[in-house]
Amino acid sequence: MPKISLACVPIEAVEQTIGSFIADNFLFGDVSAVPARDLPLVQSGLVDSTGILEIVTFLESEFGVYTSDEELGVDNFGSIAAIARFVVAKQR
Repeated sequence: MPKISLACVPIEAVEQTIGSFIADNFLFGDVSAVPARDLPLVQSGLVDSTGILEIVTFLESEFGVYTSDEELGVDNFGSIAAIARFVVAKQR
């Protein structure tokens, strides 16, 4: 069961939650180092393919969003903003 229902949650709140996860898991908790919402996560070297899988697992537990292999592309996982849009679209 997801921890967060997105029925009335603004996309900025989803981005914040994802950014916090990235800070905790890839930046040693340094929230000041969270990348800009549109920064390419993989291309910048911040997240690798294993990191994307960690994010997928987080989305499942936090938002109840399940991701198929076909959805694991840059369009959906390229940046914090892209991930947030993906999460919100999957909740509708």
